[in-house]
Amino acid sequence: MDALELFICASPELQALLRDAARVAPTDATVVITGESGTGKSLLAHWLHDHSRRAAGPFVVIDCGALPETLLEAELFGFERGAFTGASAAKVGRLEAAQRGTLVLDEVAALSPSAQAKLLRVIEERRVMRLGGTRPTKLDVRLIAVTNLDLAGAVARQAFRADLFHRLNVVTLEAPPLRARPGDIAPLARHFLTQIAARHQLPLLTLAPETARILERYDFPGNVRELRHAMERAALTTGGKVIHPEHLPPRLTSAATLMRHPTRKPTLAELETAYVREILQQVGWRKAEAARILGISRKNLYEKLRAYGIPYRPSDPPDGNASDSGPSA
Repeated sequence: MDALELFICASPELQALLRDAARVAPTDATVVITGESGTGKSLLAHWLHDHSRRAAGPFVVIDCGALPETLLEAELFGFERGAFTGASAAKVGRLEAAQRGTLVLDEVAALSPSAQAKLLRVIEERRVMRLGGTRPTKLDVRLIAVTNLDLAGAVARQAFRADLFHRLNVVTLEAPPLRARPGDIAPLARHFLTQIAARHQLPLLTLAPETARILERYDFPGNVRELRHAMERAALTTGGKVIHPEHLPPRLTSAATLMRHPTRKPTLAELETAYVREILQQVGWRKAEAARILGISRKNLYEKLRAYGIPYRPSDPPDGNASDSGPSA
């Protein structure tokens, strides 16, 4: 993701988030960024750093969920030579590496109880002691904690220290899910298509109107990350300059997907359009076979294709006027 993605979006939810972020960015306040996976939390953390007085300093990220407990504390706090078996040389921890900059604790809820206790002490004292060390180092670091879990709920379950939570939770910024801002979906999709076309040396790609409508109806459980991947797949399979619905991953265009939308139920016409298209894709656009599965005549099928703007073939424009053998074939 790049910073432009934050600003091509016009939804009130994201604009409110950006206003809050702009107010807190110049300060040294510790920030907790929450939100579902794929909503751009890491991008927002980087934006906060870039717009802080620490922008010229280092931006250091440690993925608390990716490292085993035996390595996490060594990575976070560093260690001296001989601190443990295999420590043949001293190593600077991520906290020290972020001096005069920003340290992002990604998936902070994955910290072990031991690491939580040590991190709390670091925050309170603004000093860090390497494993096996004897002299602490004074820290000048801004902390940003990132999580897709409910930290308050983790505290209630005694899975996260309450005192550490309150130390970290000075300011909370919540990245909204993509389904909560459908008006941002098409602009983001076009932005991704521009990036993908440039990266793969493809012609400029556009979204067909029906494709944009399908994207806006989908709930995107994978959020912005899922949208980007869907656009890359579509761009690499279209063979043309326009992304039509048949170029999208099947999960986006199925009737069952429409029914699962959490806030908006589809009309009968939308369901029928999705189901007819789904059957055509499954049978390789063989009209006789599709009509048989749908329980209608070929003539009736062609009437539906024209009425719903579904192409006779996946390569046809969706206007129902492409050449085809027609109902009598």
